[in-house]
Amino acid sequence: MNTLLFEIALLLYFMSTIGHIASLVIRRVLVAKVSTWVLFSAFLVHSIYIISRWAETGYGPVANSYESLSFVAWSISGIYLAFQIMTKTRVLGVFVSPLAFILAVGASVALVGDIAMPESLKGSWVAIHIMLSLTGEALFALAFLAGLMYLLQDNLIRKKKVYSFSRILPSLRDLDRINYISIMWGFFLLTFGLIAGSIWARTVWGSHWQWDPKQISALVAWIIYALLVHQRIAIGWKGRKAAFLSIAAFIIILFTFVGVNIFFVTVHKFM
Repeated sequence: MNTLLFEIALLLYFMSTIGHIASLVIRRVLVAKVSTWVLFSAFLVHSIYIISRWAETGYGPVANSYESLSFVAWSISGIYLAFQIMTKTRVLGVFVSPLAFILAVGASVALVGDIAMPESLKGSWVAIHIMLSLTGEALFALAFLAGLMYLLQDNLIRKKKVYSFSRILPSLRDLDRINYISIMWGFFLLTFGLIAGSIWARTVWGSHWQWDPKQISALVAWIIYALLVHQRIAIGWKGRKAAFLSIAAFIIILFTFVGVNIFFVTVHKFM
């Protein structure tokens, strides 16, 4: 049953991706609206899958790297849909839907079956650490996508080539607002996720800090986002500067999540 639920969610993510891309090509708002509802259906089915999977295994939805990919796909879809209610930026789904679909495809490689959980990963602190951190990273991903679209929209305006897309492209103000809210909440969740991780590390390894490559890169990313939060609140940064820095910071987050496991030996192989 769980496998079927995930396959249905995957199909809906794919349909939403096709629909959002088509809406941009043919420049029809109605197609984007329908695609948003399809994405909502995918999110709903995915939510049922996560709850069912959690009840079946007894572990949180982040038991391994594949579960984590699934959780990020679910998180970024839900966060985007929440922003959609506030800002009506449906065209941003052109970026969100394919990302959610790709993440779900990656998760489908080894998402079903029994999970052999190491004893060190069975505590509640590790689940809190991973879920908060991944939700924060999903928010950063949305800030990254909003930043990309902001730069695209701003470039079109500067070149006076925006008029043919004016019915479907979101305003710079809405994109900057999404970037701002995503950065603020993402930083808040990542901070508490790192605190929970340090408590778990202390319990398992006897020390809050291990000089692990993933810990170091996560700290670097946290510092950059802290700088961005400070600049936005204290100095009033917005627009292109905020978009560029949110893109650069997310690249570091992406390296933390994927690149460290590839290029370095780390105790965080489970994630």
